[in-house]
Amino acid sequence: MATLQFLALSSPISHCSHQQRFPSGLVSLPGVCRSVHSSFSGQSLQLPHLRWASLRGSSQTSGVIKMMVRPSIQFIQGTDEQTIPDVRLTKSRDGTNGMAIFTFEQPSVFDSSSELGDITGFYMIDEEGVLQSVDVSAKFVNGKPARIEAKYVMRSPREWDRFMRFMERYSNENGLQFIKK
Repeated sequence: MATLQFLALSSPISHCSHQQRFPSGLVSLPGVCRSVHSSFSGQSLQLPHLRWASLRGSSQTSGVIKMMVRPSIQFIQGTDEQTIPDVRLTKSRDGTNGMAIFTFEQPSVFDSSSELGDITGFYMIDEEGVLQSVDVSAKFVNGKPARIEAKYVMRSPREWDRFMRFMERYSNENGLQFIKK
């Protein structure tokens, strides 16, 4: 319901200027109302009343909305890499540290780097934040860029777990699968 209301705020179909008060004490923002008219189709859109789940033993209601970020890899901040990498993982026997080696054959960053700037690092972005490394090297064949290799070092079990959560999200989004050798 909160997502629908958020979309109504940013949509051209919201034309309400009054605020609604709900029994819970919440006040709707201007532009969010029960009935709005769309200039696109001219039909009425009926939105149900705002309902908040009551928490047992708590009188406070949380209205926090979590933004979902599509997991991505970037070499230039703000520009997603379109090439899907080959990823090799190593981990110490005691599990205290490890390394991920990403190999990108003919990465798309070579197509746009002249327009957007230089490669500034290796950034893995998801809903938890950013994992980054500056250990990035380019391989050239006959004077032309052919491949990028990026290394991400994990120095604790916590860093390993965080990296694995990113990789699970990234692989689900991009159709990768783990093959143990």
